[in-house]
Amino acid sequence: MSYISFKEDHISQIPALLMLEKLGYTYLTPDEALALRGGNLANVLLEPVLRKQLAAINVVQVSSVRTTVFSEQNITAGIDALRNIPMDEGFMEASQTVYDLLTSGKTLEQIVDGDRKSFVMQYIDWKNPRNNVFHVTEEFAVSRTGMTDTYRPDIVLFVNGIPLCVIECKRPDVKDSIEQAISQHLRNQKADGIRSLYLYSTLLLAINRQEGSYATTATPEKFWARWREQFADREEEVRYRQELERVVNEPLLDDKLFGERFGYVRRNFEELYKQPVTPSVQDEYLYNLCRPERLLQLMYGFTLYDDGIKKVARYQQYFAVRQTMRRIRHIEGGRRRGGVIWHTQGSGKSLTMVMLAQAIILDKEIRNPKIILVTDRTDLDRQITGTFRKCQIRVENATTGSKLVELLNSKSDAVITTIINKFETAVRGIRTPLTDPNIFVLIDEGHRSQYGEMGIKMEKTLPNACFIAMTGTPLMKKEKNTARKFGGIIQPVYTVDQAVADKAVVPLLYEGRMVPQVVHEETIDRYFDKICGWMSDAQRADMKKKFSHADQLNQTQQRIYAIAWDISQHFRENWQGSKFKAQLVAPRKRIAILYKQFLDEIGIVSSEVLITSPDTREGEDEAFGETSNVEVAFWKRMMDEYGTAKKYEASIINRFKNSDKPEIIIVVDKLLTGFDEPRNTVLYLDRKLKDHTLLQAIARVNRVCEDKEFGYIIDYYGVLGSLNSALELYTDFDKEDLEGTYTDISEEVAKLPQKHAELWDLFKEVRNTTDFEAFGNVLREEDRRSLFYEKLRAFARTLKVALSSIVFHQNTPQEEVERYKHDLAFFMKLRNAVQERYSDTVDYKQYEGQIQKLIDTHIESGEVQVITDLVNIFDKERFAEEVEKISGKAAKADTIASRTAKYITENMDTDPAFYKKFSQMLKETISQYEQGRIDEAEYLTQATDLMNKVLNHTDSEIPDVLKDNNAARAYFGLSLEVYKSVIKPEQGLDLTQIALDTASRIDAIIRQHIFEKGTLIVDWPLKDRLVGMMKLDIEDYLIDEVKRKYNLSMTFDDMDAIIDRAVDVAQKWFR
Repeated sequence: MSYISFKEDHISQIPALLMLEKLGYTYLTPDEALALRGGNLANVLLEPVLRKQLAAINVVQVSSVRTTVFSEQNITAGIDALRNIPMDEGFMEASQTVYDLLTSGKTLEQIVDGDRKSFVMQYIDWKNPRNNVFHVTEEFAVSRTGMTDTYRPDIVLFVNGIPLCVIECKRPDVKDSIEQAISQHLRNQKADGIRSLYLYSTLLLAINRQEGSYATTATPEKFWARWREQFADREEEVRYRQELERVVNEPLLDDKLFGERFGYVRRNFEELYKQPVTPSVQDEYLYNLCRPERLLQLMYGFTLYDDGIKKVARYQQYFAVRQTMRRIRHIEGGRRRGGVIWHTQGSGKSLTMVMLAQAIILDKEIRNPKIILVTDRTDLDRQITGTFRKCQIRVENATTGSKLVELLNSKSDAVITTIINKFETAVRGIRTPLTDPNIFVLIDEGHRSQYGEMGIKMEKTLPNACFIAMTGTPLMKKEKNTARKFGGIIQPVYTVDQAVADKAVVPLLYEGRMVPQVVHEETIDRYFDKICGWMSDAQRADMKKKFSHADQLNQTQQRIYAIAWDISQHFRENWQGSKFKAQLVAPRKRIAILYKQFLDEIGIVSSEVLITSPDTREGEDEAFGETSNVEVAFWKRMMDEYGTAKKYEASIINRFKNSDKPEIIIVVDKLLTGFDEPRNTVLYLDRKLKDHTLLQAIARVNRVCEDKEFGYIIDYYGVLGSLNSALELYTDFDKEDLEGTYTDISEEVAKLPQKHAELWDLFKEVRNTTDFEAFGNVLREEDRRSLFYEKLRAFARTLKVALSSIVFHQNTPQEEVERYKHDLAFFMKLRNAVQERYSDTVDYKQYEGQIQKLIDTHIESGEVQVITDLVNIFDKERFAEEVEKISGKAAKADTIASRTAKYITENMDTDPAFYKKFSQMLKETISQYEQGRIDEAEYLTQATDLMNKVLNHTDSEIPDVLKDNNAARAYFGLSLEVYKSVIKPEQGLDLTQIALDTASRIDAIIRQHIFEKGTLIVDWPLKDRLVGMMKLDIEDYLIDEVKRKYNLSMTFDDMDAIIDRAVDVAQKWFR
C-alpha cells in the first residue's frame, strides 16, 4: 500500500507543475531555464524565447495591403527596453513602467520604403492569446540585490519568456503555511531581495493542497485575497466542475519533470492517477487564476495602479465586470440592458467602476462607446486617467453642465467624468435627444434616491443610453422596482456576509447606550453610579469632581456632557494608546462644537470638529432657522488658522489619518460616506440616521486594519434600538439583504461564559487549583498546549469586547467581572511559564495591540510578563542559571528536555540518523517519567545526560576516524540505519565497517563534484546536472561495491534513501 508523501515537493509542487502543464504551459527544468537566461542568475527574462516571439507576433503595417516585419535591430531595442528598467524612482514606479510597456507596447522607428516611421511593438498578443507561448519552471534561482546569494521561488510562469506569475507552494499539514508563503513573497520583494523578478510579475500565489491566496506586486499581507469562482446559474457551475475534473484527470506524466527525481516519486504519481482524482483547492486556484487566457485577462483588464499602489481585481470585481459585459453587448429594442451592481461597502466599488469602463472601451463588439462616469468624488480623475493610458483613451472632466452637454454632443471618444449635479444640469440642457445606444452612464451609489427621477429624465434626453449603477448598501424594495427599469440587479451580488467571510471587511458590533433624558441631580447621581460602578476609587473621584459641573448646565448641555464623559471613559479604557481612532456623529454643527468643548474640558481624549461653513445647512430637518453665534465664531477661528475651507478639511483629515491626535473626529454630515481610514474603529452615534445614510455611516468603521477584529457602533440616539427591532423597523429592505450587516454587542458578550468555561475545561483533572505545577503538567502534550493558546486567545478577545460594553458592567456582578480579569491574568502567566518550560514559539502578533491594551488597562502591572528571549542550551552558563530559577525537578527536566528537543529539530537535517536516535531516546525518557517508571530525580539525570551527548555530538556507534568530519559522520549514520534494515544478523557481516566504507566513499564523491581546484562551488545545489551526476556516482558505488559485493537485497528505494538524504546533508554542511 502506498502512503501520501507530505514532502513539500511531492504534496504541492509536483502536482502544481503537472496541473500547469495540463493547462498549456511547457515545462523547463531549472537548468534549461538558466540556459535561456544566458547562464546569468541576475537575468530573469528568457531572451531567446522573447526574441523569437517578438518576431512572430508583430507585423509592421506599411499600407492597407502590405506588411513587413520589425528589423533585428528593433527587436533587440525592444528587449533592451524591457530588460533595462530604471529603479532610481522606486520599485513601484519601475513596476508601472514595465506594466505600461507590456500592455501598451514599445514605440520604435523603422525605415520603410525610404521613410522613417513609428510603429508599436507588442510584447504579448492580447487579442489572440493562442499566439503567445507559455512556460513554467521551478526552483528559479535569482541573485539578490547587492548580495552573492540567491532566493529561489518554487514556481515561475512565463509568457513569451517574461515572468508574469510567481508561486510559492507549501505543505498542507504545516500550521499557517499560507502565511509563511506570503511572508516569503514579501521577503523576496524587499530592497535586498529579488525585485528584479517581481518587477515583471502581475500575479503572486501562495498555495497548498487545501487553501490558497493571491495578490500582486508589493501587496501587504492583510490585502492578500481568497478567490472564489462565481456563476450566473447552476448550469454554468456544473460545466465548470466537469471541465476542472477533466483537466485534473488528464493522463500526463512528463519525463522531463521526473527525469532528475528519484524513481519512487514517479511511481507514486503513476499509482495516484490509476484512479479518478478529486480536484484540490490548489487545482482550483491554478485553473481559476493561471490558465493562460484567464492570466492574460487579469493582467490586461483587471490590474490597476491606484495612486502608486498596484492592485489586481478581487473575484467579485472580476465577475461583476464579466457578467455586466455579457448583458450589455447585445442591443434589444434599440438599447442595451443595464442594471445595478450591488457590492457591499469596502469591497472596492470605485475600482470596479474603472475596470468596467475599461472593459467597455476594449470590447470589439461595442463601436465608439461614449462613457460618462458620474460620481461625487473628484479624486477619481487622476486614477482614471492613468488607468486608460494603456488604451490610448483620453479622459475629459466636465466641470460644468454646459461642458458636459458639449462633450456629449462632440465626436470625441474621451471618457467623460463628472459629478452628479453637473450631470443633472446637463441632462436638463439637452434639447435634442441623443439616441446613440453606445452611451454608457456609470453612476456611483451616493445618489440612488434619484434613480426614479433620473430614469424619467434619461428616457427623454438619452432614451437609448445604458445605465449602470454601483451600490454598496442593500436596495430598498421600492428601489428594486425602479432598478428593474434599467435591467435589474446584476448577479452575482457581493453581500456583507461574503465580505466578512473573505476578510474584505471586519464585522460590526452594535451597542445602544441610554443617557437621562430629563436630568435632575438625583438622576445625575444614579447615572453616575451606573456608569462608574466598575471604576477604581481614583477614577471615580476624578470623574465625580468633573461631573459635578453638570448641574450647572441646561438640559441639552447636561445630556451632551454626560455623553462626552461616557465617550471619554469608553475610549480611554479600550483604545487610547493604541493606533485606533473614533468618529463622533453629532446632530447639528452647534452640538458638534459643544462636544469638542466638553471633551477638551474633561481632558481625557483629543478631538477635532470637521463641519461645513455656517451658511450651508448640515444635519437640519428644516430649511429655516438662524445660524448660532457659536458656529460663526468657530468658523472664523478655523478660517483664521487654515485660510480656506479646503485647507481646513484637508488638515483635519490628514492629522486624523497620519498623526496620533486627534483620537476622535467630530462630524455632522461630512465623512459619513466615502471616507476610508482603516484605523477608524469606533463610531459614536448621536444623530438620527436612516436607510442608506445609516448603513453608509456605520461602514466607516468596517475597513480592514491589522489587529482590528471588529468595528464598534455605540448608539446614544437610539438609531437602531436593538438588532431585532432594526430588522423589523427597516421593512423597506428585504431581511436577507441586511443579514450580517451588524451584530448586537450583547451577542458577542454572551459568548464569554462559554469561552471562559472551555478554557477551564482543559484543566478539569487539576484538583488543586493553587498547584501551578499541576497546570503545567496538563499541558505536557504539544497539541494540548496549542489548544490552550487558541482557547486563551479567544477568551481574551471576547473579554476585551465585554469590558468595552456598559451593558456587560450593568448586568454582570462585580465579583464575576473581577473573576474574569483574575483568570485572564492567571492564564497569561501560565502561558508564559509553559512556553518557557516546553520551548514553544508563540505567535506574539496574536497577543499584541488590543489584548495588550486589555492587559494594561485591567490587570495590575507586573503580573504578566511576556518572555520572548529563550536562552539557547549552547550558552551553558546562562542556561544553567535559567534552569536553577525553576522550582521542581520535573519542571527543570521538562525545560532541559524541551530545549534539547528544540535543538534536535533545528539541527535534524545536518545529521538525521544521529538526531533521530537521540530524539527517540528523549521521547522514551519523557514517557518513562509520565508512566511513573522513573522518578523526578532520575528524569532530571537522564534529561541532563542526553542534553550533554547531543551538545557534544557523542555516540558510541560512530568510529573515531570520523570524529572530525561532521558530514561523513552523518553519511555514516544514514548508511548504518539503512543497512540495519536490509542486512540480517545471520549474514555475519560487519555493519559498522560497511557503513564506514560507504560514508568515506560518499564523502569523497561529493567533495570531488562540489570543489573545483580546492574551492567550493558556491551555488552547487542549484546546478541540477552536477547534483544529478553526483547522485549517479553514489548509486553506481552502492550497486557495485555494496549490493553486489555483499549480495544484499537492497532495493532502489533503499539506495535512494541514502543518496537523497546524504546530498541534503551535504547542502547543510557545504555552503
